[in-house]
Amino acid sequence: MSFYTSLNGLKNAQTGLSVIANNLANAETTGFKKSRVNFSDIVSGTSASNPKLVKGIGSSVQSIDQNFSLGPTQQTGAALDLAINGEGFFTKVSPVTGKTFFTRNGNFNLEGGFITDGQGNRLQVLPVDGVGNVTGTTPQDAAVPAVNAAGAELLSVTVKVDGSVVAAFEDGTSQSVGKIALAGFVAPNGLLQLGGQDWQATGISGPPNYGQPGAAKFGTMLSGSLEGSNVDIAEEMVGLITAQRYFQANAKAIDTATQLSQTIINLRS
Repeated sequence: MSFYTSLNGLKNAQTGLSVIANNLANAETTGFKKSRVNFSDIVSGTSASNPKLVKGIGSSVQSIDQNFSLGPTQQTGAALDLAINGEGFFTKVSPVTGKTFFTRNGNFNLEGGFITDGQGNRLQVLPVDGVGNVTGTTPQDAAVPAVNAAGAELLSVTVKVDGSVVAAFEDGTSQSVGKIALAGFVAPNGLLQLGGQDWQATGISGPPNYGQPGAAKFGTMLSGSLEGSNVDIAEEMVGLITAQRYFQANAKAIDTATQLSQTIINLRS
């Protein structure tokens, strides 16, 4: 039995090492959120067992939780590099599949008349009226016109602290495209990681609740900045050493059990 108990420990240590290694590998990844492994013990017994005779038979991985604490803000100077100073996620929609994604990576560009990420997914905004007031809670593509009603060409696109996306034209006029649609979740730990700093809503996370920057619990918008990874390298290195010791201890337990078994075999021969 001790072999299987220690084998579980080795597998769990390997899982812990993999999670820490992934955190360290993404220490410089924009918008990355670190993860942590939680373990639970396994016991051999039933409700009828003598509680003084119930023994442990190892451990298992209970969950791998994501940590959505804020990462450091890095100044870039690019108008469409955005960071959320608070909770919430940027909302993106794929024009090909129609799927909705959520991210903390605010590295966007203007492409084909839309504000998009590196994969062509379109940033979502809330509709506004002529004076910039939000008129609905259903997100839509951040579409930026190449020319205004007077025929003047687009000059630049800026994003204000309240999330307003403003297009400026050569004739000196400006037009509000919408306000950045931020998504909040009841249980963000239930979001499904897709890679590329993207998440997808699940039954555990609950459906997204959309709002504008600065409203309710949503943070304000920082233009010309990106949110860095929230990985603390020093903390991860300490965790790495602990996980290594954990692995070594379980390997030693297997080695000791092997020696005991060999001794018993030798006694019988």
